[in-house]
Amino acid sequence: MRAAARYSAAGALLLSTLTATPAEGAPDTSRAPAASVLASGVAVAAGRAAEEGIAFGACAEAEELPGAMQCGTVSVPLDYADPDGRQIRLTVSRAAATQRDPHNSKRRVPRQGALVFNPGGPGASGLYFPLIGVLPQWKRLGAAYDLVGYEPRGVGRSAPLSCQDPKEFFKGPAPAPVHPTAAYKQERVARAEAYAEGCAKRAGEALRHYTSLNNARDLDVVRAALGEDRLTFMGASYGTYFGALYATLFPSHVRRMVFDAAVNPDPAQIWYRNNLDQSAAFESRWEDFREWVARHDGTYGLGATAEAVQAAYDRAAERLAAEPAGGEVGPAQLQGTFLQAGYYDDYWPSRAEALSAYLKGDPELLVGLAAPVREAAAEAENANAVYTAVECNDGPWPTDFRVWDRDNTRLARVAPFETWDNVWANLPCAYWKAPRQRPLDVRTGPGELPPTLILSAERDAAAPYDGALELHRRLSGSVLVTERDAGTHGIAGGPNACVNGHLETYLLEGRLPGRRAACAPRPEPEPTAPRAKERAAPPRAS
Repeated sequence: MRAAARYSAAGALLLSTLTATPAEGAPDTSRAPAASVLASGVAVAAGRAAEEGIAFGACAEAEELPGAMQCGTVSVPLDYADPDGRQIRLTVSRAAATQRDPHNSKRRVPRQGALVFNPGGPGASGLYFPLIGVLPQWKRLGAAYDLVGYEPRGVGRSAPLSCQDPKEFFKGPAPAPVHPTAAYKQERVARAEAYAEGCAKRAGEALRHYTSLNNARDLDVVRAALGEDRLTFMGASYGTYFGALYATLFPSHVRRMVFDAAVNPDPAQIWYRNNLDQSAAFESRWEDFREWVARHDGTYGLGATAEAVQAAYDRAAERLAAEPAGGEVGPAQLQGTFLQAGYYDDYWPSRAEALSAYLKGDPELLVGLAAPVREAAAEAENANAVYTAVECNDGPWPTDFRVWDRDNTRLARVAPFETWDNVWANLPCAYWKAPRQRPLDVRTGPGELPPTLILSAERDAAAPYDGALELHRRLSGSVLVTERDAGTHGIAGGPNACVNGHLETYLLEGRLPGRRAACAPRPEPEPTAPRAKERAAPPRAS
């Protein structure tokens, strides 16, 4: 794999010329409560939660969680300016610390409290996180910590948010033009307007309260309910952003914090420019994948160069446009499936095998990977609704489609793979009905925050490496550990022993290396045949 540039030089130069968020998307602060009022509301809610605790018990059968898992709920205010008003309940899961040394069964490990995890999104559920304690890489952490996950506000059973009938969520087969026509753009504008309207109608006044700042405030209430004076937290992807908000709002409540695949917290980036950066970075990851496939042309027969692999992919897209595979997989479903290869190296073999088989006349593997799972429509629609609401509420967005069109038409010339798909995912924010917030300036001074750990892969496209550098600059005393020349999105507890060593040393002993450390990349995946079926990919995560 290639090292160095996180996206092409041309893409970097282009991004530097693209517009900053325009004035017409400025935050509406006319109804925003004072910070002191909100802080008081958090204190009231946290005090109440500390008294009530969490009545952990058996998890609902629908969650299909093992007996070692326990579940409970925590009440938080919908609006922290009115802490005694409407309450919503967040579902929390826990696997108690085993206190058993995985390498010496006779040694009892001291319990260090709860380790709370958020997987990102926005819109992803952390309810299943405690199950990770059975994996070898996590057993030492699972011995010392209660592993705690939860469903953030709006997600799953935590006051679930919805913007449309789940039966209408999966649209397919669908096109995925990398240079869309004016007519197609107008079609997508109409869909974005309708989606934004659906969110407003279904959620009503509550819509404005689904924000990253409220996610950070909820986290403090969860901390109190768990009986923790100070929080030990690990956030991945988007979870690093509201974790950074938490560190800024409640620095004295932090014990230890891990930011895995850090999102750029610069207020000017939230979220329009972050998405432009993401689209540019995915072009390089798409090239990484194609170069890997080309190196294994003997296995897949898709071409011996990245350009030849691109041509094979384009042939598949053209065929699917003419005749969708299985009646459900068109170019958009193909693109969504291969986008996941930009997130995780582990997906490379299955995607290459499916493309190879499809071009040879066997669509079964591709349909298994790319066809929507209708049974999961409600879950997917809910996740997408939360993603959209949080990102649209969090900060200013261009409200004139001409701005989106100009910026992304330019970007698509050098980064065509993901650019317009990213636009369509976020375009409802141009027509959002709820007031937009002013992003918090994430920043801590010397001594305000205990040392924290930032983990980042150098070629991560979903959370480009510049975001980790920016977070490192803003959190005084933080340490950045980089997996060099690697691009998997989220590296904690994976196959890299060097990364895991830093993670365990920090969480178990509180020790960190110097301000920065580097780990060699994980091995590239082997060109092996995939499993016969995989669950369809969830909606986009930031």
